[in-house]
Amino acid sequence: MSTHTATEHVASHSRAEVASWRQRLLLLLGPLISLAGVVWAIVQPYRVTLLHPHGQGFWWLFVEPQLLVVLAGALFHLFVARVLIEDLTGD
Repeated sequence: MSTHTATEHVASHSRAEVASWRQRLLLLLGPLISLAGVVWAIVQPYRVTLLHPHGQGFWWLFVEPQLLVVLAGALFHLFVARVLIEDLTGD
């Protein structure tokens, strides 16, 4: 009976677990960032000038920090995380 086969199987199993945790983390990172932006907008509604746009120009209303955080999380999830997961799986 060879012990080499048994140790090889355990080592490959631990690598698969690490890869699955990395994939889960990457999949959750974008939505968590977007959720943080939504929570920030709820916690500090006075910072969202869309709610009271008196005398504000287009760019002041368009470039809201909370909206940018939500957008960054969504873009990360759509364009970056999927490519990284494909790279991790080796497909």
